[in-house]
Amino acid sequence: MCAGVELDAGFASALAAARADGRRAPTFSLALAALPGAHWSAITPAAPLRHWRLVELAPADGLAEAPLRIDERVLHFLAGVSYIDERLRPYLEAVPPLDRLVESQRAMLAQIVSLWTATSGGLLPVVRLCGDEESAVRSVAGAACAQLGLRLYAIAATAVPRQVLELETFIRLWQREAVLSDCALLVEWGEGEPADAARDAAVAQLLEQLQGCVLLGSRTPHARLRRRIVTHQIARPTLTEQRELWRRSLGPAAATLNGQLDGLVAQFDFGAAAIDNTCADALRQLDDGQTLERSLWRACRERTRQGVDGLAQRIASTARWDDLVLPEAQKQTLRQISVHVRQRATVYEAWGFAARESRGLGISALFAGPSGTGKTMAGEVLAKELNLDLYRVDLSQVVSKYIGETEKNLSRVFHAAEKGGGILLFDEADALFGKRSDVKDSHDRYANVEVSYLLQRMEAYRGLAILTTNMKGAIDPAFMRRIRFVVHFPFPEAAQRTEIWRRAFPDATPTRALDYAQLARLAVAGGNIRNMALKAAFLAADDGQPVGMAHLLQAARSECAKIERPLTDAEVGGWR
Repeated sequence: MCAGVELDAGFASALAAARADGRRAPTFSLALAALPGAHWSAITPAAPLRHWRLVELAPADGLAEAPLRIDERVLHFLAGVSYIDERLRPYLEAVPPLDRLVESQRAMLAQIVSLWTATSGGLLPVVRLCGDEESAVRSVAGAACAQLGLRLYAIAATAVPRQVLELETFIRLWQREAVLSDCALLVEWGEGEPADAARDAAVAQLLEQLQGCVLLGSRTPHARLRRRIVTHQIARPTLTEQRELWRRSLGPAAATLNGQLDGLVAQFDFGAAAIDNTCADALRQLDDGQTLERSLWRACRERTRQGVDGLAQRIASTARWDDLVLPEAQKQTLRQISVHVRQRATVYEAWGFAARESRGLGISALFAGPSGTGKTMAGEVLAKELNLDLYRVDLSQVVSKYIGETEKNLSRVFHAAEKGGGILLFDEADALFGKRSDVKDSHDRYANVEVSYLLQRMEAYRGLAILTTNMKGAIDPAFMRRIRFVVHFPFPEAAQRTEIWRRAFPDATPTRALDYAQLARLAVAGGNIRNMALKAAFLAADDGQPVGMAHLLQAARSECAKIERPLTDAEVGGWR
């Protein structure tokens, strides 16, 4: 009756003739009197007509005489027009079915389809997909729904209505929409979201009550449900699968790389969507005259920065090997570190070390020595050599007084840097990686848990993690056993200080009669020497003269006053 009024003008006229007041709107009273087999129970709020909001009641004095109208979404469905209900649209995002699955993910896809098709009666199990990449979760979920003839829509956990009435309305409208449009729902739980009890309760209720095909995308479990949950872990594509994804995305251009694709695959751990987007960016950059290899590497670094830049400070790496003034033994160790990072894919994967031993594959190094001896510069040199980004982890933003928060903060840093295998530099690491203490109270116990977590996370990190400290003895011995390289940065001797002074000024800086051997008599570290050189350059520029010994004397007095170190005539005598 309600549809007829909207679709057929003659029906509306007949309806008006049947009513004493001549109105064209149907009512429950008219339906009970005119339709065969009508029963009063059909008009209750729990009956399908009103529960599923197929018809709506206009305000009136009585239930039986209240004007009725068909829900607009239902009317369009009856007329053969399909779309998502406008009341649901602000919450949802359509997920297109994309064929980006690798072989391991296709096996998982078959399991999901088999699970849903084999379940008979009752609620279908919720399929929980755990993966590091949202795009991989969406690809698997979308492919599974496509095989079942379903359209997939996603809702963020933060967008789920929290008020009871709003949530109940959403659940009813979605369940109705799932039937009308053959839809499935993916609830996405993003990482790093703060704790929220109201949100957690709303998501749990949504997952408990929704019928049909429901998926939950998250890296870690969040809700405990009475409803059955089947979990699938979406692993990152293997190196072989990633190599094939790169070739497929690059198309004919892949042939021009001449085997250089292996280095790219070894360094950057990307999923299918990231590879597609990176290749598109790199091919666009070819117009700038870059080679494909350089363009790809640059695009990969830019993509990995998106996740790390907000968590750690990126350091521009300009230092080269010639800028490091260290004994040859230390330089040789640094070169070994570079080799381990560059060749890890060959040794771990091609030569089978990863298959035999899964622990301890992370590359870690401890740089120990007095302040200003070149520890951070060595990190810059490695980053420049390997063409990778160097990130300094700000401990003030990582360490938290709240139990468990330090681990969460560090996990976000490591996870974000994992895709690009960037270099993480933990400056003054003894504050974070210090010796574990005896357990005297709960604070000591949780502090030791943090240290143990860090040990495990560094061993699993696929990039290079560098710890720097001025106090090597303060580092926990357990760390020392698991750190692969330890480089001691000694206080520079006179010959090394002379060499540091020679390299302190750029070629473009004008200098006059500088006696480097005399300057080296001042026993300070390389960092202080660089500061004095810079201060002297400003003084000389202000005088309109080349940098001379007199400018360096003023700079030395300023620098030594800053570090509260007295100057003697034996050190600076003759600096004029």
